[in-house]
Amino acid sequence: MTPDKRREMIVQAVLPLLVEHGAAVTTSQIARAAGIGEATVFRAFADKDELLRACLTEALRADNAVAAIEAIPLDAPLAERLAEAAAALAAHMERMGALFGALRASGFQRERGEHPRRPGNDAIREALAELFEPERDCLRVAPSHLAAMFTGLLMMRPRMGDEKPDTADMIDVLLNGAVR
Repeated sequence: MTPDKRREMIVQAVLPLLVEHGAAVTTSQIARAAGIGEATVFRAFADKDELLRACLTEALRADNAVAAIEAIPLDAPLAERLAEAAAALAAHMERMGALFGALRASGFQRERGEHPRRPGNDAIREALAELFEPERDCLRVAPSHLAAMFTGLLMMRPRMGDEKPDTADMIDVLLNGAVR
């Protein structure tokens, strides 16, 4: 197995452990989950912090969400396509939130100034823009701008206080406006 493949395999094995144990996960647990010896963990990663940073980077990847969005049939009504996309993005955000919450609760802190890049943001917006393409001739705004607006609506949703708007209502406002 190549060193990169081994690192990838270890990261995939460790992600569920991090959600369960946070940064308190032991190298013994990591090795057992990956089916390798503890020494192999340290041949693949300089230390546990490097492994945790690799896991954070992996958690920020949006490949699964992008694949789910790209699988949405473009012949379905636009509101239904957007509802499916919202569900795929919610699942992605839930996975990230569970991991980051567990790490934070266990005392793990990124180094000051360290902000992992979100490698999937552009791919998510591109996949969302494709959902608007079949209606391009009817749109007042470019599909790429609508994709950004839709993402913005979904991301601000948890910050709206106790009353969270229904996804269908948010999609309706995006597509039909706020005025009756």
